[in-house]
Amino acid sequence: MFRIGHGYDVHKLVEGRRLILGGVDIPHTVGLLGHSDADVLVHAIMDSMLGALALGDIGKHFPDTDEKYKGADSMKLLERVTEICMENGYVIGNIDATVIAQAPKLVPHIESMRKNIADVCGCDVSQVSIKATTEEKLGFTGEKLGISAHSVCIMKKI
Repeated sequence: MFRIGHGYDVHKLVEGRRLILGGVDIPHTVGLLGHSDADVLVHAIMDSMLGALALGDIGKHFPDTDEKYKGADSMKLLERVTEICMENGYVIGNIDATVIAQAPKLVPHIESMRKNIADVCGCDVSQVSIKATTEEKLGFTGEKLGISAHSVCIMKKI
């Protein structure tokens, strides 16, 4: 049996924060604002995994009102989401995610992101697709005010 889920996340770009995407610390002049490390890519992936199994979203499991998640490493949260999915009898079939950012260029970092996510999810890197695009200077991402990400994933019964 297979289940499909979709996830979306967005965070504002600000000075004084690191830019972390897919567990990779990317050199940039600004970073993403959030209660955790604000890794929009990993947040979208976690929501797609949880959504596939109708288990809510990351706000339900890791609320931003809980101080223990302040500054949290999203890769650690992804590890917990993977455990939750396994406890419910499912593993990753595949993940397909897109990061929407005008800058910086993400292509040099995509393979590291794929490997990080595959390692934490316990799947092969061939099961994790990550793409990056701009919005041709349109909207909040195009104006470099924030970064967003979409993810879909197939979860398969163990």
